[in-house]
Amino acid sequence: MEDQIRFVYVYKFNDGSTKQFDLRLDAATLLLKAERPADLPLWALLPFNKCAICPLSERDHLYCPVSANLAGIVEQFKNFLSHERVSVTVACEERFYGKETTVQGGLSPLLGIIMTTSGCPIMEQLKPMVRFHLPFASLDETIYRGVTMYLTAQYFRHQDGKKAEWSIDGLQKIYTEVGQVNQGFANRMRAAAKKDANVNALVNLDVFASMMTLAAEDTLDRLKPNFSALISKD
Repeated sequence: MEDQIRFVYVYKFNDGSTKQFDLRLDAATLLLKAERPADLPLWALLPFNKCAICPLSERDHLYCPVSANLAGIVEQFKNFLSHERVSVTVACEERFYGKETTVQGGLSPLLGIIMTTSGCPIMEQLKPMVRFHLPFASLDETIYRGVTMYLTAQYFRHQDGKKAEWSIDGLQKIYTEVGQVNQGFANRMRAAAKKDANVNALVNLDVFASMMTLAAEDTLDRLKPNFSALISKD
């Protein structure tokens, strides 16, 4: 088994310019292996617009771990408007993905990986989804993957002799907390960006987090007939 997982995001703009981001994750911990800028901005300091839900101590952490890993990307996109068009390709070991989209739409999945794998105690609850990262996912796909992640974790808890929960109440609680981080982090990014691409890319993620808590049960009810062969089996 490889000791790292790699995602390469390439953005090609209408003027012919490109930006490339090569993300490498530890295969076991799913933590991002990143070289942070030598001079991190003031908005990356942990106390700066600190998320209300953040459990990290300012005594032990000078910087917000997500901000420290995102600083370089935020800097590169700070002068972009969210509605500008871009061609995005994403390469991983198994396949390529590609989409013609807006800057905010193309930036959202990249932000999602980094926010989840940087060591934030709230966001890292979603780390297993990064193992099978799906760029440009629809709401149905996101809900299905989130529920699958959560119930797989309950299976592992059961295997380890721990209490397991087979409803999705716990998943909805996780996404409520993630939504609080998204909203708090948006305040940091407003201080960093001259234009709105970075902030609106984060807003996209927050919409999905909000819909996970609001639409998960309805989506599962709609998907239930797809599982008829498994449900009816004795």
